[in-house]
Amino acid sequence: MPDFTLEHAAQGWVAGVDEAGRGPLAGPVVAAALVFLRPCPPTLLAMLDDSKRLSEKARLAAAQALRAAAAEGLLAYALGAASAAEIGQINILHASLLAMRRAVLRLPLVPSLALVDGNHGPNLPCPVRCVVGGDGKSLSIAAASILAKTMRDAGMARLALRWPAYGFARHQGYPTAAHRAALLQHGPSPHHRRGFRPVDEAFARQRP
Repeated sequence: MPDFTLEHAAQGWVAGVDEAGRGPLAGPVVAAALVFLRPCPPTLLAMLDDSKRLSEKARLAAAQALRAAAAEGLLAYALGAASAAEIGQINILHASLLAMRRAVLRLPLVPSLALVDGNHGPNLPCPVRCVVGGDGKSLSIAAASILAKTMRDAGMARLALRWPAYGFARHQGYPTAAHRAALLQHGPSPHHRRGFRPVDEAFARQRP
């Protein structure tokens, strides 16, 4: 389970940074940056874990609790995203780093350290420490992973209302069999990512 070991080893405000949506064929990649400003209730901390380990119900409850804690001044967070078009232009790795940078720059403070999930870190105005599997080690990263995941899922549900043929609300743009079948049948939408083979092949089929 994640804890504050990495945060306590540093001085000053420590931001946890994580992203959601590197693997999908469609939609943006979304990042969150989060800083715990004051001690939080143990009941909230017990809700936090790597977002992938939580059920959808548990993720949504944790995200709601984090937003409430932010309203009380216990923590600060910010979100950043990179669009499908940007992913196609600069590739998913660089787009993920761009989304992370945008999230950190939107925080109301400059962290003394950013703990970034994974082995690549964005260019930031503060030191960066990459932590592989960080969402399972750091409570700050785990909290950021929950906010990034739930916000992206909500965005994909809204996108599904405009593009119902693809089923975005069910698979969030990931390459499920149903999504691949819809891509074959309907062709790519403006929110599908170039640079991903199934999408590039669908674009190629549209050429005269």
